Amino acid sequence: MHSLRKYLIDNFSLLFFSIFMPLFAIASVIFLIKLATYTAIIQLTVFEMFKLYLFILPELLFYTLPVTFFVAAVMSLFKLSSDNEMVVFFALGIKPSFLLKTYFKPALLLTILLSFNFFVMFPHATVLSSNFIRYKTSEAKFNLSASEFGHNFGEWLLYIGKANPDKTYSDVFLFHKDDKEEVLLGGKKAEVINDGGILKLKLTHGEGYNYSKDKFSQMNYEELVINNMMTSNLREYHNAWDYWFDEDRRKEKIKMFITDALLSLFPIISLFMIVSIGVVHVRHQKGRIYLYIFLSLLLFYGMTIGLQPFLMFYTIPAVILAWLAVSLYFYKTTIVKRF
Repeated sequence: MHSLRKYLIDNFSLLFFSIFMPLFAIASVIFLIKLATYTAIIQLTVFEMFKLYLFILPELLFYTLPVTFFVAAVMSLFKLSSDNEMVVFFALGIKPSFLLKTYFKPALLLTILLSFNFFVMFPHATVLSSNFIRYKTSEAKFNLSASEFGHNFGEWLLYIGKANPDKTYSDVFLFHKDDKEEVLLGGKKAEVINDGGILKLKLTHGEGYNYSKDKFSQMNYEELVINNMMTSNLREYHNAWDYWFDEDRRKEKIKMFITDALLSLFPIISLFMIVSIGVVHVRHQKGRIYLYIFLSLLLFYGMTIGLQPFLMFYTIPAVILAWLAVSLYFYKTTIVKRF
């Protein structure tokens, strides 16, 4: 039995990776094209593009792993049926339940991986990706050019005399005016600092002038830091539990939670359907295998998405029970009845 179980898993593994790699590559290309649209707003290096790609990996897995497992498991059983090996298995007294037990372990491992991915890894990666985009966007809003007027730094008018190769600036002047006073600041050198999404302008070796109706004052300074209230509004992240159950984007998170929970359970609750579709009489059912795979995936995803507006969190038990009922019905009528 151990050798037979290993033979089945080996066949499944070959098909799994041969299906997973193309699907993963296609999904990666689609997401990379989506990431490339950010370059119209912000400047990204190759390393930063790779970092963003790593942030979307948990989401990519949900687009590929559940479907890959289902298709690979069905096709591996179908291949054995096509080669008449399945007939030999049953002739030797192998029960259909043996197939369920064989695929149960990889299905359980994949379900655990997907559950951890959606509940823990996905929130962490989503917040990191969102904060990174907001951080780069806040930098893009402050793009300075030397010897040009019209720059603003918060409430200050800003003029840059020269841009240095080390990303600092020379001969910098700032001017601010309100109803009560006017302030003029000058510095020999300036540096822009992005501190957690808050832009700061650090001036060194300069002087300032303050003028109002009552007085005129002057000051000299070695170092002066001006904060800009233009923040990038970085999202806070404490743990996965707080992410899923806080009130921020509540409706979107509920929809995502329901969908990801069901996709995580999809491999283990689809074992009856996998055996029902994969074990066939080749002469009569060969041309229908791909149609059955498509209809099964369409039914499950359709129930997962279509029932959410009506049942909310009850969608999870409703889809699980409905899917198991349909799968078990086909398993008993097409497999157990014959074998």
